[in-house]
Amino acid sequence: MRPPFDFDAASALSKGQRSYQEDAVIADFSRGSEVGVAVLADGMGGHAAGDVASKIVVTEVFSELMFQRGNVEAFKTTVSANLYDAAMVANACLRDYVSIHPETKGMGATLVAMVIIGTELHWISIGDSPLYLFRNGRLSQLNEDHSMAPQIDFMVKSGLLDECEALKHPDRNTLTSVLFGEDIPKIDSPRDPMELRPGDTLIIASDGLQFLEESEIARVLTSRRDAPSAEIADHLLERIHGLNDPDLDNVSFSVVKLREAKCSNASANAENIRRVG
Repeated sequence: MRPPFDFDAASALSKGQRSYQEDAVIADFSRGSEVGVAVLADGMGGHAAGDVASKIVVTEVFSELMFQRGNVEAFKTTVSANLYDAAMVANACLRDYVSIHPETKGMGATLVAMVIIGTELHWISIGDSPLYLFRNGRLSQLNEDHSMAPQIDFMVKSGLLDECEALKHPDRNTLTSVLFGEDIPKIDSPRDPMELRPGDTLIIASDGLQFLEESEIARVLTSRRDAPSAEIADHLLERIHGLNDPDLDNVSFSVVKLREAKCSNASANAENIRRVG
């Protein structure tokens, strides 16, 4: 069966203004394949542990999903359960690592993982790493934000807090759910998949990308609607670094463009990875 989409994917990583990298991202999108997978984690716990946590989460989740996708027909019926199981395996690995290395207690990582199978998008997310859809000139965040930001924004809408105070609120980026080897308070993994269309662009990212306003991200995507994903990734990084923000966090993301498949035997698309800092 001819796959519905040709994938064009590129990932980017930057340390921002930090001295170390706590983000990790990996993706596999090949032209001619019905299935594409991307996994991203934003670590917490400092240089001694945050980078370890993100690598554990990304490695475990990605390897579990890649193993399961070997049987595409079976994967189609179990992908939601596979995403959940992969997250639980990663969480257990974090717990085991901390038990062996008690000095890393408190380390953890966010998770956002997406699977495109046929025309369907499935995802799981834990934490505040966003999953964006750009469709018909409009950017929207698909997954839940497991931080205090939504509650603080609600206080603004209710007239309980000034907008400027909300943006600078010390608890704004406090996570309400994260993978850290213990019970996970919140998991966003819809049972029903989202139907994708040719022309859609998806971005999974760490919260470092959100140093750019969503309107600015949308402008980049609009102005480069016909550009390859690698060019879009480069330009997003250029805009982020152009902010010259001394507090710029680690930045990581994967851009995936969906084009109507032209032929079934297109050559594999080697994902571009851009690294800065």
